[in-house]
Amino acid sequence: MRDHPRRGARSRAAALTACTLTAVLVATGATPAYAAADDTEPPTAPGPITVAAIDTTWVELTWAASTDNVGVVRYPVSAQFEDNGLTWSTDTNSIRITGLRPSRTYTFFVSALDAAGNGSPSNPSLRLTMPPGDDQPPGAPGQPVAFDVTATAVRLRWAHSLENAALERYEVFRVDAGGALTLVRDVSQYPPVNSATINGLAPNTTYTFVVRARDEVGLLSALSAPVTVTTLPPPPSCAVRSIVGQWPDAFVARLAVTNTGPTAIDGWTMRWRFYAGQQLRSLWGAEVVDRDSSYLRVRNVRHNKLIPPGGTVLVGLVATGTQLPEEITLNGGLCTVADE
Repeated sequence: MRDHPRRGARSRAAALTACTLTAVLVATGATPAYAAADDTEPPTAPGPITVAAIDTTWVELTWAASTDNVGVVRYPVSAQFEDNGLTWSTDTNSIRITGLRPSRTYTFFVSALDAAGNGSPSNPSLRLTMPPGDDQPPGAPGQPVAFDVTATAVRLRWAHSLENAALERYEVFRVDAGGALTLVRDVSQYPPVNSATINGLAPNTTYTFVVRARDEVGLLSALSAPVTVTTLPPPPSCAVRSIVGQWPDAFVARLAVTNTGPTAIDGWTMRWRFYAGQQLRSLWGAEVVDRDSSYLRVRNVRHNKLIPPGGTVLVGLVATGTQLPEEITLNGGLCTVADE
């Protein structure tokens, strides 16, 4: 059946009207896009920040809204605590910020952005100390253990203090004659680690150390049990004659270590370059203390503990790899090395 001519004309007219309507609607909806693109005027700075509500770990902030010739779409919010920065964003002139820490002091900043990306100046910052959330001091740290003792330094480690909120730092004290405390290390990185290196000590000297914990509110723990340690004598003067036999993927080395100083060495530790990929197949004249990715450390055995002035001890090893012993130290003193 064929359409009636008048009916077809009416259908074409309706379709034309719909197309015209669609075109008008599209053109009308597109206005904000090109208006935003042409907008170069930034919003005004938001009003001063005020605290609407606060608890130990969250705060609700508000401020007077910015004004803009087109419209503000977003408020970037930031906070600074010491060297750490935090950022948030909101499309209203208030925000609730969670996950903060009791007793910390934060500085807050707010600015405004419009649809074209124009940013306002920041409003006056707000420096705010959170309420304390803790009235219980931390427990005493564990008794320190001394390791890596040299003539002028010692490393200490201890069991962490038990704390119901959050620790801020550990303080390491030297116990002087008469029981007076002198602060020698402040382990203040966050979260605090339970170890510290104490440098600047005198050789062949006995020291006593204790550790104390401080939480974020400023409450202090009791002192740990003390540890007493004696630093090593001054590093000896030493010379090493290295006798090496080598093949493509391994070597044998005989190290003749001579005390070239004026005093006897009573007990010794040697260290030399030894990479992670190498394997120690055999060792004689010494026993392994430890190794890391770069060095192997050994110590005397019973029969060669004492090295008198001018005396020599022999250490031998078989190992894989092509890295021969070098950077050899004896009790922390660098030895001169001569190959044969």
